[in-house]
Amino acid sequence: MTKLDVTFDSAGIEIAANLYLPDFPAGHLLPGIVVGHPGTGVKEQTAGSYAASLAERGFVTLAFDAAYQGASGGLPRGLEDPAQRVEDFKAAVSFLTTRPEVDANLIGVLGICASGGYSLPATAGDHRIKAVATVSAADVARQFRYGADGTQDPAVFQGMLDAAASARTAAAHGEDPGTLPLFPETIEQARALGGEHAAEGFEYYCTPRAEHERAAKSFHWTSVDKLATFDAFTHIPLIGQRPLLMVAGSRAVTAWMTIEAFQQATGPKDLFWVENASHVDLYDKQPYVAQTVDRLATFFDHNLSKSPPPA
Repeated sequence: MTKLDVTFDSAGIEIAANLYLPDFPAGHLLPGIVVGHPGTGVKEQTAGSYAASLAERGFVTLAFDAAYQGASGGLPRGLEDPAQRVEDFKAAVSFLTTRPEVDANLIGVLGICASGGYSLPATAGDHRIKAVATVSAADVARQFRYGADGTQDPAVFQGMLDAAASARTAAAHGEDPGTLPLFPETIEQARALGGEHAAEGFEYYCTPRAEHERAAKSFHWTSVDKLATFDAFTHIPLIGQRPLLMVAGSRAVTAWMTIEAFQQATGPKDLFWVENASHVDLYDKQPYVAQTVDRLATFFDHNLSKSPPPA
């Protein structure tokens, strides 16, 4: 397998990505898979791990950093713009169609966590995507509005909208509005604020387990009101007869979002539960990741190796 550093354009923003090429005979076209990272993540973390594992199974894979984040371009830094995130997926598909190793008629997408949410509207609006899979899928807009487990007091998000509005006004007056911090200072504080799910997220992003210098530790305040009116699941029926696989841990507090999305799909669909796994376990813990990769490889091998069903 060969790993290449590449870039491509997404609505005028340069996107940094890693392209994984399996060992294959020259001139032999292979299916391609775009892999999107979790919210606040970068391509060097779980997205790159999944991309490398699927490349070892014979797929050309592309893991990219979202616009405004990681090694990709775009200002302001740390912006979470749902429309742009969806565009990033489509731009990544466009990039794969230009690669001589890829069969442009056999391209799928894999979204992990927040990218699991973004991958669904990207697929709904882009018929070049022939199959879509998600792992620990989350609509980050729902998570902001309702909390990871869906039980957040509505007043919490209203307060965030107040802060975002104040930040916009401050910026208009030439003041520094600051940023929205995404993690507390300690894992104990994370656990107190959001239970074990928040503690696991802190451990993944803020300790040697998977910490990366380019992973986002805060969001630009305008992310909040951009997320307020976004819904990753509204257009799932437009995916039509293209196949969908959704993978979730049986202990994941976010699993309600996977279930909600899955129920809206109208075509061929499969929901795979990884027993005893949490949301974050599926990022890097064994044997959960191995089970997930096996299921993903089978899904993509079946659906990207023959004439796909009509959209």
